[in-house]
Amino acid sequence: MLLVKTKLDVSRIHGIGLFAEQFIPKDTVVWKFHPLIDLIFTREQIEELAADAREQIKKYSYRDIHTGLYVLCGDDARFFNHTANPNCLDSYHSHEKEGITFACRDIAAGEELTCDYGLFDLDFVEGQYHLHFPENPQPAAVNY
Repeated sequence: MLLVKTKLDVSRIHGIGLFAEQFIPKDTVVWKFHPLIDLIFTREQIEELAADAREQIKKYSYRDIHTGLYVLCGDDARFFNHTANPNCLDSYHSHEKEGITFACRDIAAGEELTCDYGLFDLDFVEGQYHLHFPENPQPAAVNY
């Protein structure tokens, strides 16, 4: 569940991105799993779905690096884009079932929220998919 005000916009990283609609101070929790909004699936549950539904779930979910289960964000958090130099980090504490995402630096209103998929997505870590970026990506436009 997103805990800060955001909006969707065109990303210079990839397709649609998630953008801050407010100033977000460093160390603010940006996202936290909430069972009324976010869903967890086993691989077997996903395989039971029709092919198109299975593809949609896999496209917008991630396989948790600690549990191996698929997590589908029910809000716009599924539009976080990956970068090697993110402004948000994902952290997992053993006393919590799921991880949290927090701002690792101050984030200006209008700035795209980014994360490092390698910190939480087991499919990404195992090379199940690859990201293709433009050779010279420009920073995302700041929309005020």
